Amino acid sequence: MTAARRGFIKGTLGLSAMAALYGCAGAGKGAKGHVVVVGGGYGGATAAKYISMWSEGGIRVTLVERNAAFVSCPISNLVLAGEKQLSDITVGYEGLAKYGITVVQDEVTAVDAEKRMIRLARGGDLAYDRLVLSPGVEFMYESLPGMASAAAKENILHAWKAGPQTVALRKQLEAMPDGGVFAMTIPKAPYRCPPGPYERACMVAHYLKQAKPKSKVLVLDANEEIVSKKGLFTKAWADSYKGMIEYRPQSELRDVDAGNRTAILEFDQVKANVLNVVPPQRAGDIAANSGLKLINNRWVDINWLTMESTSTPNIHVLGDAIFPAPTMPKSGHMANQHAKVAAAAIINLMSGQPPSDAPLVMNTCYSFVDATNVVHVASVHPYDAATRQPQPVKGAGGLSAAPTEMEGKYALAWARNIWADMLT
Repeated sequence: MTAARRGFIKGTLGLSAMAALYGCAGAGKGAKGHVVVVGGGYGGATAAKYISMWSEGGIRVTLVERNAAFVSCPISNLVLAGEKQLSDITVGYEGLAKYGITVVQDEVTAVDAEKRMIRLARGGDLAYDRLVLSPGVEFMYESLPGMASAAAKENILHAWKAGPQTVALRKQLEAMPDGGVFAMTIPKAPYRCPPGPYERACMVAHYLKQAKPKSKVLVLDANEEIVSKKGLFTKAWADSYKGMIEYRPQSELRDVDAGNRTAILEFDQVKANVLNVVPPQRAGDIAANSGLKLINNRWVDINWLTMESTSTPNIHVLGDAIFPAPTMPKSGHMANQHAKVAAAAIINLMSGQPPSDAPLVMNTCYSFVDATNVVHVASVHPYDAATRQPQPVKGAGGLSAAPTEMEGKYALAWARNIWADMLT
């Protein structure tokens, strides 16, 4: 890794050097036009901010987001454990005003790629020169007939989009009797945040160990094994939650009996006091339903040099909605990186220059195993011209040796810093 890249990681680079790191030519001088960004999460908010900032205000940016404030999925498992409140992981959008960004609280119902227009739910259209879609994921409830009704969805929660369901699932845990069973289902990968379910098992067990020590956490994983940080999670469960967490691989959910809080597996049925179903996922509706090319009928296919749809010019897609490159996680940090690659490419294209031919993205993902001890995984993914996608660098990044309180401090600092990077 070059000194410039190391300097960026340490936060020592100025605006021009940071723009150059992501391939933004001349800090965006000469770029003009209007970019509309749909979705104000880790990808969309970052893209809006950096397009405006790196273009030095030359590009007008409108951010369309349905929610009044950003609520972070990373750190939300601490809310389930009672270690944080929802307010601790919530950040408003007012900080984007100083970059000249217009924030519209609304939902996009349709995209007209030929006319370069989007339709808003509250009425009216917005024209764009380039469109950025960062809609996150949608849940594939069609694969679970027992979850079709609104009542089922209110009773059996996913809490995989942080917000009201996070608070509701916490209340279900508080109401659970001592000696009860918390059962969580994990879909086959890829899904949002690979280590997230295993962290959730830890944090729910952490709460139950203190408040309801006779209780049990049952992890029903559709995958053949733990898909991220396997050794670290396995050891944490054995060391801190022995006899409390039971892990069952190859336990794919087939349906749900919502009224009886029962997970229906291929060869078994599991009844729980609290049933937390994380359904299979695909790209958010506005990306999946706008005529963009999809892979596996789930994830948007993009050009990794620009994050632009391979089928539809002038539409860029970020974060969890895209088909991942090899070993690339669907994580908040990665969505933030996608956004900066897209911002640099959009500014170049709108100023008549080519995008960088060597973008590089990095990822760090922290997981709490209790209230203070944390493990991480990190990776580096430079663009590979031969395969036309980012490829992981062997030996770069890596895993924690063991959970530590110091990494817990790093994890909370990471959250504060990336929220500031996105929104202030």
